[in-house]
Amino acid sequence: MCIGKRVSRAAAALTTLLATSMAHASKWNMPEGATQISHEVYALHMMVFWICVAIGVVVFGVMFYSVFAHRRSKNPVPATFHESTTVEIIWTILPFVILIFMAVPAAGTLIKMYDTRDADMTIKITGVQWRWQYEYVDSGVSFISSLSQDSNFARELNSGIDPATVPNYLLSVDHNLVVPAGKKVRLLVTAADVIHGWWVPDLAVKRDAIPGFVNEVWFKIDEPGIHRGQCTVLCGRDHGFMPIVVEAKTPEEFDAWIKAQKSGGAVEVAAATPAIANDAAPAPAAPPAPAEVAAAGSAKPAAAPAKLSHDDLMKAGKTAYEANCQACHQPTGQGMAPTFPSLVGGKISTGPVEGHIVQILKGKNLMPPFGDKLSDADVAAVATYERNSWGNKAGDVAPAQVAAQRGK
Repeated sequence: MCIGKRVSRAAAALTTLLATSMAHASKWNMPEGATQISHEVYALHMMVFWICVAIGVVVFGVMFYSVFAHRRSKNPVPATFHESTTVEIIWTILPFVILIFMAVPAAGTLIKMYDTRDADMTIKITGVQWRWQYEYVDSGVSFISSLSQDSNFARELNSGIDPATVPNYLLSVDHNLVVPAGKKVRLLVTAADVIHGWWVPDLAVKRDAIPGFVNEVWFKIDEPGIHRGQCTVLCGRDHGFMPIVVEAKTPEEFDAWIKAQKSGGAVEVAAATPAIANDAAPAPAAPPAPAEVAAAGSAKPAAAPAKLSHDDLMKAGKTAYEANCQACHQPTGQGMAPTFPSLVGGKISTGPVEGHIVQILKGKNLMPPFGDKLSDADVAAVATYERNSWGNKAGDVAPAQVAAQRGK
């Protein structure tokens, strides 16, 4: 009776533990995901998990039984046998059978994950410190996705903002990667500087972005929704601030979104687009706000108006600075010495205007060149904002001055 009660209590405790575990499965376990491949990956994960549980129960059960049943007090004289051929054969063949049982479905899923044929659309993804550039190859839409401003402000030292009050802290961006639900999306993943890693757990997609190489992967999201991920490779100082947000829309909503991007009426992107050499360049909208979406294959930024007002330059420059510069130089312009110098009374921001323009156009050290991406008006706006903020009073920069330096 005593043994029976103990077994009953142990069974009850185990049942309670399993129930609690299932209740918290979504927190402890990997996500089931939003694609057919992610469902298969989850099923494989759970199959292997329970196989490991079963093996653990058997192995530890035999071990504990042996320790208990063959303890010295019960068997003072040790056995004299050494090995059993039958046992050796069993524990050689059984693991082999288990591995084959796991490998066959896993190999099938892996083959599906690498099969990018018959895709409905193709998107090129380029990692650049520390943001993502997305190019819709079939439609010519291109933009940069960066950490959202609320997360960027909250992460700053002594910001005074409680990160817990920021929705999706460090997992939100200014421009989502928008895709149609129910369509097969092929991704071409590469990088412009160092190795990055594009990873969205809900999609069961993870690919390294390597400079000079193009890796392929695909996904097809079942239903409209938003899915978040991060860069998985230690790519530099702001590695932890390089999130990914994929937004699946209905095909009709996606078509309308693409049409809006082509018309330049939905998002401001050129201001949020850092330079990546030899990529498509944006065609600017009416000044002072540049257009975010570029026609693929355009060679260089379009010509800018000869003169803009101080207010127009400062307004456009503030937008461009917040999108492209403040991650390194900080919202206050103080920078992060020694890598990113302060713009407050700095040699560049208050020195000769020609040197300031050239550095924006051509970059220096870890600063990428912006000349291939930003128009003369964009560069003039950024330079004007930097030369007239945080106590700087170095005067305005005209688009014509940028054009003169660009031609040299």
